[in-house]
Amino acid sequence: MSIEGFLLFHLKIIGSLSATAGVFFTCLAWIIYRQKPMLNLFVLQKHAQSKSNTEEILRRYEALTPKRYNYSDLKKITRCFKEKLGEGGYGTVFKGSLPDGRMVAVKLLKGSKGNGEEFLNEVTSIGRTSHVNIISLLGFCLQGSKRALVYEYMANGSLQKYIYSESLKSALGWESLRKIAVGIAQGLAYLHQGCSTHIIHFDIKPHNILLDEDFCPKIADFGLAKLCHLKDSALSMADARGTIGFIAPEVFCRGFGVVSTKSDVYSYGMMMLQMVRGRTDTKENTENSGEAYFTNWIYDCLVKDLQSQEISCEMEETAKQIALVGLWCIQMAPGSRPSMSTVTEMLEKNINELEIPPKPFISCFSTQAQSHFSS
Repeated sequence: MSIEGFLLFHLKIIGSLSATAGVFFTCLAWIIYRQKPMLNLFVLQKHAQSKSNTEEILRRYEALTPKRYNYSDLKKITRCFKEKLGEGGYGTVFKGSLPDGRMVAVKLLKGSKGNGEEFLNEVTSIGRTSHVNIISLLGFCLQGSKRALVYEYMANGSLQKYIYSESLKSALGWESLRKIAVGIAQGLAYLHQGCSTHIIHFDIKPHNILLDEDFCPKIADFGLAKLCHLKDSALSMADARGTIGFIAPEVFCRGFGVVSTKSDVYSYGMMMLQMVRGRTDTKENTENSGEAYFTNWIYDCLVKDLQSQEISCEMEETAKQIALVGLWCIQMAPGSRPSMSTVTEMLEKNINELEIPPKPFISCFSTQAQSHFSS
């Protein structure tokens, strides 16, 4: 075959392939064009069904849900989100005022996914809670992808600043801190046992405890809260979350036990120890100022004081009582921790009536937790 014939042969093949490809893509475009109305109809049907489900939930719990606000309402309440109170991993909080003059905190949630059904389920469940130590949910917004929660305003902010701020530590004495500890324990006991549906908060820490004008504590920020319908209040490992430093060992390792209401008890205990640590001078060993060191130090001091009547650490009786309760709450085995109702009773007793807990094995756990969450 000559070169001209060879080239002509290949040109014919290329032309045939091009024509075939053209016909194929033309047919494909025609099929897509014909199916587009059906696809659009399917999307619209799914959207309508989703919206219908959302509206059905709202109708079902109409008497139980807080007031529903439009996004435009929130802009008026917050004066276009002018005054920011704080920001966290789950949203930004702005100060606002309702038409009746009540001050509120509006939390705009970020990273919202889904059609809002799960959001509404949690809103209705938390909205049904009613306790002096649980922050009141006054309203919510669910408008497209925009979701927000409207809470009562807490004039004195979070407990965190009264633990760690040198200028504010003097504002609360030890007896005031004990009353705050009792209030938080009562609020958690209500969430764990007093609700029709048990609620595990999963993120108890000083930052999430708000104080009103009378320094009454209110448990806030239910962004991680999980509803639990099981009789033993246990959840799967898939539901585990929390904040490093306050998170219970079973939350990240099944070997320590099941995730349950006792996981909140552990976080509460760590918070109690932080309350004591923030006001205790342990500078005699600044090289060992970590959590494990402080826990061991406070335990050894309390054992010496209570068993031998020696004064091993300069702390008031109330501070020692708070620390002792905290040490009971951070026991490694969930079953060894007291319930929150028992914690309330322990805080109301005299310190001499309390038993000394086993020494918490926190040093090994702290190292494991840090490596787990950093990997």
